Amino acid sequence: MKNFKFKTQAVAIAMLASMFSISSTVAESDGYEIWGSDQSNSVSNVDSRGVSGSWLWIWDSKDVETQLKDGEAAEPIGCDGKNIAGEGPCNLYDVFPSTLMENSSSGPTGKSLSELSGFGRLHGMLSDPQNLYMNVNIFAPDGGYIGIIDGETKEAVALFRVTGTNIGRSVHMSFWNSDGSALLVANLHGKVLERIDIERDGNGKITSATFNQSASLGVGKEMTITDEAKVYLGTNGQGNPMLGNISGSYEEADFGNLTPNGICKENECTDNSNETPAGRANNLIICPITSNNDHAYITFGGGGLLIADIKTTPMQIIAEYDNKTINGAGCGGVQVGNEMWLNAGVSASKAGATQSTFTMYSIDDSQLGKTANALNTPSPTVIFKDSTNTTTIGNDDGNSNENLTGQLPGTTTRRDAHGMARTLSGSHIHNVDRIQNNVEVFDTKTLTRTTYDLTSADGQGNGVGPCAQASVTDDPNLPQNDPAPDLIENTPDGKYLVVALRGPIPVSVAHAAQGSCPGVGIIELLDGGASGRLVGVLRTTNIVDNSPMSAPGGHEYTGSEHSDIHGASVRKK
Repeated sequence: MKNFKFKTQAVAIAMLASMFSISSTVAESDGYEIWGSDQSNSVSNVDSRGVSGSWLWIWDSKDVETQLKDGEAAEPIGCDGKNIAGEGPCNLYDVFPSTLMENSSSGPTGKSLSELSGFGRLHGMLSDPQNLYMNVNIFAPDGGYIGIIDGETKEAVALFRVTGTNIGRSVHMSFWNSDGSALLVANLHGKVLERIDIERDGNGKITSATFNQSASLGVGKEMTITDEAKVYLGTNGQGNPMLGNISGSYEEADFGNLTPNGICKENECTDNSNETPAGRANNLIICPITSNNDHAYITFGGGGLLIADIKTTPMQIIAEYDNKTINGAGCGGVQVGNEMWLNAGVSASKAGATQSTFTMYSIDDSQLGKTANALNTPSPTVIFKDSTNTTTIGNDDGNSNENLTGQLPGTTTRRDAHGMARTLSGSHIHNVDRIQNNVEVFDTKTLTRTTYDLTSADGQGNGVGPCAQASVTDDPNLPQNDPAPDLIENTPDGKYLVVALRGPIPVSVAHAAQGSCPGVGIIELLDGGASGRLVGVLRTTNIVDNSPMSAPGGHEYTGSEHSDIHGASVRKK
């Protein structure tokens, strides 16, 4: 599935081997792959950013180790099943052909994927627990597509479109449950948590993927269904049949206004019989972060939190929090022991341009049961809340209502907590600051916080890091060495964290995500996971896209680089 739309410029930067003694030993067995989700368009002459197609960047760990050792560029592999380096990146339209036909629960609609809107903006991909498949989250406005790719062959397996409601429809992110038997989907603009049920054979191969309409949990108010879920069938980019079904009924789902406590799921619902305010102003679902006990921590753009039991049909709310207790726009979340760690950052909407937030919480997942807990129970632990946080998205103890310093490195004082990862041992949690280009590290036993940067050679301000060498050069006024880190994940050998690095024309959260070295960063873990340093950049590029520039509070970039990596993930082979 070679990409013929442009010749890939394999620009890859590594620190010189003489500067660092980096081991070239790869993970046990066959190593792993790094998957990068590029939100930029894979076609030209489109009026908006991130609305048509995308690029999948996949690298083999052996090539990455070679780059880190001697500087030889790690080339992305293709999606034709041969896994040949240099054949990538992969066009989303090649993996999921436009000839796929749409089907509802009652049969074919007569429409092909080519006739539909919003198939673009690859927001992120995550491996299932079996390391066999990757979910594919496609976030273009009014799109709402969620796919599954075979990790080994790189071929499409299934493709769905989530439910349309009177509020809207889109897919922000999705998460696998603990054993890979379900995929939990954040229908952000539809304000619905949705579930795709997965069946596998004895080897873990997916034999059935069923969009279960009965499992749906609406989290907005006064909700109605305007368009039911869809599945797309036909042959994938490698000529093999797609699978997928739709089952159940929305009449069996939970689209009511109230939580089990009789409180509005979202503020100002009409049948609130409980005087307690919901404290949830806008329930746009950011991430349904799943625990080992199959509880989904549903974070919201306007703050507050609902926790659902995802094993029931429909999925049921078992805990709820107002936005003063859990502030808004969090997406990072990991589990260590019984504790679920969650963050709060800045809003993706235009209001986020003057917000500054870096907050970390933890909640004891073992305190959740089959019946609903009282409001704000169990009480979360505030691990860290930056003293400069603005009084926004539920936070009422900040020091200002807005921060007008923009996002240019060196001048901005804004903060934005986003991607989060834990070390393999669970001893430390790393949380990136998308604006300040650093990583806050928390000791999970002592709760001690330390910091390292992604701009220097050693992570402590000494020497110049690899982002400077990998930075875009076709606009001399673009600030260099600006990683703009986003989503982050660890490697199975425990040596590294991989982190998405945003581009000069950010497709999403444009007021907080402009960067200079688009690609995937390799962070070497130090001091037993207590610290780290950026040691390499898997540089990505896209000059096919020519959509408009936007980065409020940043630099008005005049060059042609549109690559914008939002998600970096790992699949163990």
